[in-house]
Amino acid sequence: MSSISQVKTVCGYCGTGCGLILDVEDNRIVKIRGDKEAPVNKGQTCVKGAFGYQYVHAQKRLNTPMIRKAGELVKATWEEAYNYISSRLTGIKTDFGPDSISMFACARTTNESNYITQKFMRTAIGSNNIDGCNRT
Repeated sequence: MSSISQVKTVCGYCGTGCGLILDVEDNRIVKIRGDKEAPVNKGQTCVKGAFGYQYVHAQKRLNTPMIRKAGELVKATWEEAYNYISSRLTGIKTDFGPDSISMFACARTTNESNYITQKFMRTAIGSNNIDGCNRT
């Protein structure tokens, strides 16, 4: 019989920084609740923070880069993936201009990650075409 361990963490759905306690059994999250000692949320959670963890253990979740070659997705190294992305973005920007590229940011990441995302788009790419999924 396995035991349930409790792991304190910070929610990754938005940049608020709510404290969470994960109940973990056999290296799998089985329950999430708010951390009453966390100053930001004082034990409260939103629906996403409390119940949106199934994706962590999804069987179809990607865990390695994939590149389409000859119509098929094949596993690639991170270096191959980054080189491919760089090459494609450079080509698209050259052929169609910087406004032909957009970026979709995610509420599941931190404010700092979203900040660097928009900074990359505006400075490296030269585009203001940025959107996100936090408009629920």
